[in-house]
Amino acid sequence: MVEDELALFDKSINEFWNKFKSTDTSCQMAGLRDTYKDSIKAFAEKLSVKLKEEERMVEMFLEYQNQISKQNKLIQEKKDNLLKLIAEVKGKKQELEVLTANIQDLKEEYSRKKETISTANKANAERLKRLQTSADLYKDRLGLEIRKIYGEKLQFIFTNIDPKNPESPFMFSLHLNEARDYEVSDSAPHLEGLAEFQENVRKTNNFSAFLANVRKAFTATVYK
Repeated sequence: MVEDELALFDKSINEFWNKFKSTDTSCQMAGLRDTYKDSIKAFAEKLSVKLKEEERMVEMFLEYQNQISKQNKLIQEKKDNLLKLIAEVKGKKQELEVLTANIQDLKEEYSRKKETISTANKANAERLKRLQTSADLYKDRLGLEIRKIYGEKLQFIFTNIDPKNPESPFMFSLHLNEARDYEVSDSAPHLEGLAEFQENVRKTNNFSAFLANVRKAFTATVYK
């Protein structure tokens, strides 16, 4: 736009020069001089306005660039935060996968232990059933009574041992330990060979022979 004004000014100078060459009078010279001054003044004012407009345009452009730079910086910060958030989500996902795997392992371990306990409970129930069967079998023959007492123990009570006092009780307690083996305790009267009887029944699993041996040991205490 400044170039256009310069071209227009150059055209005005040429017109003024052509008029200057074609005139002869001093009056006309004065008029032309005034016209030239007015043209110079008008051109200077227009040029000043144009320069100020150009300066404003430059300032606006620089401000626009500054705003764009700020926006780009803000976008980059948001992008960085988003990438950080994505990384955190991935990390949480991996932690969740590990936790899920651990939970699955615990479930499987619990299931195995549950099955083991169930199997052990069935075995214990079967042993107790055999003991009860033996109790019923020997109750009349050996004067044996079996009672369930505290701590999941069974108490074996023999009578008809002492001829002088047939109702006198001879007893001991039995339970299954953590290894699922027979464990005998609390004999009354005390039997010296009780530990040996316990070891034999663990090896042979012959509970009838065990009861017979214990009764013989109690009978022996009467005739000492």
